[in-house]
Amino acid sequence: MLIETGIPTKEDLEAVTPSGERFAKGPVVVVECFQEIPCNPCVDACKRGAITKPNDGINDLPAVDFDKCNGCGVCIVQCPGLAIFVVDRTYSETHAVVRIPYEFVPTPEKGQFACCFDRAGTERGWFEVCKVSSGGAKNKTTTIWLAVPQELAMEIRSIKVGGFKDNG
Repeated sequence: MLIETGIPTKEDLEAVTPSGERFAKGPVVVVECFQEIPCNPCVDACKRGAITKPNDGINDLPAVDFDKCNGCGVCIVQCPGLAIFVVDRTYSETHAVVRIPYEFVPTPEKGQFACCFDRAGTERGWFEVCKVSSGGAKNKTTTIWLAVPQELAMEIRSIKVGGFKDNG
């Protein structure tokens, strides 16, 4: 149970996961916000209107209209709970790009490898940082773009930088 473990259940995740058909169209947002708290920066950030609060209540969970979402990721750095990700399963046949929020130092650099973790904090492997996007002068959240195996696209949610040793 989320409230006890901090880890969403399979059912929680299924409720916020885009369909396979939507994933096939390109990058799309995944909002893993599961607690009804007064918050709505993601709604204000989305200029396409893809993220809404269904009953216009500040405590409502955000809802995503996946048909309106173009995967721009502007909402990622606006989420104070670091609960928004963008997944692009069209990156290649073997790899997806997962964009995650990151607020630690040092900030990884393009071309580095980062140790990637799932929601439970289990190490899932070392994967390449494809791009790093700053949140801007007033927003210290950075977006990290990671190339991960397709089967881990909906699993990778955090990273640790440093310590990679290439044994090849």
